[in-house]
Amino acid sequence: MRKIKYLIFTLIISGSLFFIFGPEILPENLQFQQALDSTLIDRDVIIIFNSGGWGNTPLEEAEDFAPAIKGIEKTLDSWGYRSVVIPYKRTKDGLLGKFWGIKDSFSSFRFSSENLAEKVEFLIENLPDKKIIIAGLSNGASLVDESMEKISTNTQNSVYAIVAGIPFWSEPYESENILHLSNNKKDTLSTGEVKSLVFSLIKAPFVWIEARINGQNLPFSKAIQVPGHNYFWSSPEVGPEIVTFLEDKFH
Repeated sequence: MRKIKYLIFTLIISGSLFFIFGPEILPENLQFQQALDSTLIDRDVIIIFNSGGWGNTPLEEAEDFAPAIKGIEKTLDSWGYRSVVIPYKRTKDGLLGKFWGIKDSFSSFRFSSENLAEKVEFLIENLPDKKIIIAGLSNGASLVDESMEKISTNTQNSVYAIVAGIPFWSEPYESENILHLSNNKKDTLSTGEVKSLVFSLIKAPFVWIEARINGQNLPFSKAIQVPGHNYFWSSPEVGPEIVTFLEDKFH
């Protein structure tokens, strides 16, 4: 029994040390290098997209924020700006990737935000005539805020951010080049309404089980239905707010 307890204790200590001091595991995000390809040189605006949750949801599957990204593209196109969307993966796929994703979130996305800021500056250095929009939802919003704070002041005039549903524990970075959306303070995750958030967490397993019974492959993260945390382009607190922001920066 003592040997088993000693083994468990050793594993816990080793795991904790590895969690604290181990190397960061970040996705490669090769799309940023590919953006220099000649087929993209004729674009005027680069839109960098980061989803909520683990930050590795492809744009075509990000039903909660993809419509807003498409709305931004269509708006820019109507003004004569040609754009391209580059997804930024915050967390590498797999259990170990999520493990380090948790570590990164505990540090307010210090590592991934430094990485994203470097990639944005890389694009600006190599494509100085382009404008860049970084857009993020929920945890992705926290990442965008942290990244904007790290981007050098020499390049910030070419970079804009649209931040939707930033969690209440993240301190927003104030800048005239950042639009913060909270559904007119109806987003309980942004406003920090703890009772509502706790109820959503308690309700989530039942929503997930019901979906499974009905044959729906609902991820557990989507079963957590936080009031006001949906950002639909058609909403008066989303689409028009973004268009007004873009008009101010691009017109």
